[in-house]
Amino acid sequence: MPPRKKRKTEVASKEHKTKDTATKSPQIYTRWLMKSEPESRFENGVDVKFGIEDLKSEPKQTSCWDGVRNYQARNFMRDQMKVGQLGFFYHSNCKTPGIAGIIKIVKEGYDDHTQFDKKDPHYDPKSKKDSPRWQMVDVQFVRMMKRFIPLSELKTYHENHKLSGGPLKSVALFTRARLSVQPLTEDEFDFIVSLEDKKLD
Repeated sequence: MPPRKKRKTEVASKEHKTKDTATKSPQIYTRWLMKSEPESRFENGVDVKFGIEDLKSEPKQTSCWDGVRNYQARNFMRDQMKVGQLGFFYHSNCKTPGIAGIIKIVKEGYDDHTQFDKKDPHYDPKSKKDSPRWQMVDVQFVRMMKRFIPLSELKTYHENHKLSGGPLKSVALFTRARLSVQPLTEDEFDFIVSLEDKKLD
């Protein structure tokens, strides 16, 4: 797939930037939350904006999910993401962060071309074509959420479920918040989908 002007971006912790120390998760996940920025922000002269409306405007409403520079997130894409699995498209680093829609994996992990592109904000000079560090997957738009599910609402459920033992008690959005590609259990995913039909007070 040819390089695009719009890019996803990864906010990675320092330890993940410096060493490939992450190990494979013993738990197998089949649902995901994938963060991207819906508002313009420039890195090295390139706008990294990529919201769900941008995905909808792509040919076949499909795009590569490039620019991930966190080893744990990469490992999820490389080792566990499979064609047909569903995920949430999460708007991050914006005025109102939250879940905007549902996407599905349509191509499993392969080399991220942006790591080799010196003009790309996600260029990695230590990554070589014969030994690439970074991977990406292809995702396709499925549908918008019936209503936008804001982070603030999810946080309230998380806090309540920590006490009650509900489905969001350990959700990665709050326990592994810095990851831009996060795993979800089926119970977590289904509970969040059920929030679409709940009316806010």
